[in-house]
Amino acid sequence: MPNTYFQFKQFRVNQDLCAMKVCTDSCVFGGYVEVGQAKRILDIGTGTGLLALMAAQRSEALVEAVEINPEAQVQATQNFAESPWDERLQLHPMPLQGFAQVCTQQYDVILSNPPFFLASLKSDNAAKNTAKHTGDLLFEDILSFAQNHLTPEGKLYLLLPQAEAGHFAELAQAHRLYLAETLEVYTRTGGKCIRHIQTYTFAPAAAAVRTLDIRKEDGTTYTDGFTALLQAYYLNL
Repeated sequence: MPNTYFQFKQFRVNQDLCAMKVCTDSCVFGGYVEVGQAKRILDIGTGTGLLALMAAQRSEALVEAVEINPEAQVQATQNFAESPWDERLQLHPMPLQGFAQVCTQQYDVILSNPPFFLASLKSDNAAKNTAKHTGDLLFEDILSFAQNHLTPEGKLYLLLPQAEAGHFAELAQAHRLYLAETLEVYTRTGGKCIRHIQTYTFAPAAAAVRTLDIRKEDGTTYTDGFTALLQAYYLNL
């Protein structure tokens, strides 16, 4: 049984109510996103609130989050309230489509670890389907929102598997958003690529590609790159 919480150095993520638990690739994502200069940040599909909390730790920004699932809304609200940055964290308990109709803000950073399975079989767990499949949060919804609410110099960050990342990049150009950088995340040195972290901006450019191995060839020891990203968060680093 998964742990009911995940303890970081400066905050705890309670996760007993959420279908999707804290995982390594989402932590890499939270550590990778550039938030230091941001004044306003939005986390789309926050779940437990992990990414919003990680962004709040490394910035002075107002960090907002959108979440559709009622259980996740309760969980994120709890995690925000128990964190040191409660006054800078705000949850919008609604679907992104509804938030888009009432939002008047511009964001320096928009980030999302969205539901990404486009064609895979669904499970019998409705909450997990909402968290993992694109039915309730389409890529076009994210892109449309970012096109309208990202500041001119702002950045949109996505965490996706390789195939879905390619699909998202194709859709993005129709919304005047262009892939600026991809970080390919590997399980270990010489291992499998499990996720792409993509950075989008309004400025067309040749997309840079970087790589990050989570562990060394032994499959146990964290790499220096991983340690640098997560040292401010993980208790054992």
